[in-house]
Amino acid sequence: MERVSKFLVIGSGIAGLSFALRAARKGTVTIITKKEAAESSTNYAQGGIATVWSGEDTFESHIEDTHRAGAGLCHPDTVDLVVRDAPARIRELIDWGVVFTRREGKKEYDLHREGGHSTRRIFHAEDLTGREVERALLERVRENRKVRLLEHHVAVNLITRQKLAFDRQDPDEVLGAYVLDRKTGAIHTFVADTTVLSTGGSGKVYLYTSNPDVSTGDGIAMAYRAGATIANMEFVQFHPTCLYHPHAKSFLISEAVRGEGAVLLNRAGKRFMEGTHAMKELAPRDIVARAIDAELKRTGEDCVYLDIRHKGGKFIRNHFPNIYGTCLSFGIDMTKEPLPVVPAAHYQCGGVRTNLHGETDIRRLFAVGECACTGLHGANRLASNSLIEALVFSDRAVRRAVESYVGKPRPRIPIPKWDLGEAQEPDEAVVVSQNWDEIRRTMWNYVGIVRSNKRLSRALDRIELLQREISEYYWNFRVTGDLLELRNICTVAELIVRCALQRKESRGLHTTIDYPYQDDEHGRKDTVIRRSRM
Repeated sequence: MERVSKFLVIGSGIAGLSFALRAARKGTVTIITKKEAAESSTNYAQGGIATVWSGEDTFESHIEDTHRAGAGLCHPDTVDLVVRDAPARIRELIDWGVVFTRREGKKEYDLHREGGHSTRRIFHAEDLTGREVERALLERVRENRKVRLLEHHVAVNLITRQKLAFDRQDPDEVLGAYVLDRKTGAIHTFVADTTVLSTGGSGKVYLYTSNPDVSTGDGIAMAYRAGATIANMEFVQFHPTCLYHPHAKSFLISEAVRGEGAVLLNRAGKRFMEGTHAMKELAPRDIVARAIDAELKRTGEDCVYLDIRHKGGKFIRNHFPNIYGTCLSFGIDMTKEPLPVVPAAHYQCGGVRTNLHGETDIRRLFAVGECACTGLHGANRLASNSLIEALVFSDRAVRRAVESYVGKPRPRIPIPKWDLGEAQEPDEAVVVSQNWDEIRRTMWNYVGIVRSNKRLSRALDRIELLQREISEYYWNFRVTGDLLELRNICTVAELIVRCALQRKESRGLHTTIDYPYQDDEHGRKDTVIRRSRM
């Protein structure tokens, strides 16, 4: 039986929830999410949301900072759109019930400064901004009778007209998705006027990441299999400062800690950013991550240290209560000792290519948030530009979806139920876990912060072999959530490597020893990749 709604939203972070709240004004919405609804990258975002708010700030300054961080690859029209629309989206969040931190004893909001920003413009809710945003939006969604939220549901594949009708007419159309109910094992057919990918990033493709376990690049992989254009996957942002501790699972130390004066030290207690960049510890993330990587390779040490002790215990506890408390639970008192930190995969700047309305090049399919490539981030995302991008584009995507598709006739093509064929019950879970581990180690060792053609070629050879093994397993056995995630991270790994091999220069987050210089004559263009739809 088909499950029909006006809008199908895949993912429950800030992009998906804000889209759903707006779309519910125009029709029924179904949200599917892999685990509990709050388990998203949004929920783990500590730093905040960038917008021009203070009278001392300007749109031009935020635009300039974004372009500088993006290393010449940001799309000017996208940057201008997001920066200028950002204040209205912040007001909308406040109207939805998000409580941002205000200055002590005052009505003004307490704006942070983060790396790459020329002034204070970061809205935050203490150091748990994402959790507060997720809380407020989820409350509103659960109250809305037009929104159906289905947890523990995993999208398997997008349903396209061309695949069903063998119709080569371009552009193709997405009619919905096949979705696995993790609790029952059943695969259901979801049909909608508009399908929205808001599945977040792909940090789990790497061995070390700040991302939650759900970040397996599902939306990017599904869109690629459906024939959508993917862009700039080589630009993977490694957050410079994740806590280095065997039990911390790469707990993120927010950019705002450096924004408030923390310095980076090597084991000898010497600062190493002073001779690297004029902004020192406040340089864009790609520069700081490479500097840490170089320092670790030079010294042979396992980590460097982030020191904010000079700000005093009261300041630290007031400004970073969650970070302070979490570090203390691991036996590290950041008021008395520096924090051991290492870089970890953090944000995917590339993704499903969209226009200024969040539309992909397949009709009825939108992509919003980290899984999308809108052109805002270029070769490197400016800190705290991601949540505001999701808000701006979810608003624009709803407007375009309503204008173009909602209530308009859909293609009258019979959609078959999911066919199990002769698939058997999975017989060896070790096959999934072994391949999962191998992909992540291959990506970390060969496709990390600094790359080479030799490493990339070795990675591609191994990933292509794993693709064949996973594909055979996928077709022979009943699908599970773990198998779907494995299939998706392998697809995303291949896309990252193939895009990296295309870029014959070092720019932003992509650094290769074979092409150590930025090539402005040939390199100032997006790297695009697309699979044949038939």
